[in-house]
Parts: sequence; structure tokens; C-alpha cells
Amino acid sequence: MFSWETDRADRADRQPDNCWLCGRALGRKVQQHHPVPKAKKGRETVPLHPICHRAIHANFTNAQLARIGADRDALLTDEALARFVEWVADKPPDFHAPTRKPR
Repeated sequence: MFSWETDRADRADRQPDNCWLCGRALGRKVQQHHPVPKAKKGRETVPLHPICHRAIHANFTNAQLARIGADRDALLTDEALARFVEWVADKPPDFHAPTRKPR
């Protein structure tokens, strides 16, 4: 069965140890994010914390993500996402909290 989440043992020597978005160490659960969505022909993936993955998709549509591509700095020009990254910076790797949709 395919899963977007992998355990640390499953990803040894295959992925970086830090989240692509927030830069914190990855925890036990990791999700793969397509910077260019699969629906827009994206193939490359980057590792993210589940909470960081939800934050990206709560703030951007697939069309917006396709235009931005793999430019992390461009994502962080969004005020809400930049505030999220600042807020989550001191949380432990497996931290979980509900992600709100923007108003």
C-alpha cells in the first residue's frame, strides 16, 4: 500500500534529515511534497513534516504552486506561510496541531 508518509527507518540514506520548508529536523513521520503538483506534471518531491505539508496546501492552490515551482523562498513571501514557519521553528520534529484554512 502506498503512503505519503514514511518512517525514519524507511528513508535512511535516501532523503535529507531536514524539512524542505521549515528546516527543522524531520521526525518519525515524513510526507513527500511535489513542489510542482502532480496534476501539473510535477515529478520532483521534497520531504516535509506533515504539518508543514498541510500549511503549504492551506495557503496555495495547485495553480499557484505550479507557477512558484521549487522556489522555497517564493513560498515564504506569503505572509501567512512565513508566520507559520516562524511559529513552528521551536516545535519538536513530530509536533502536530490542526491547520486552519486562510480566511
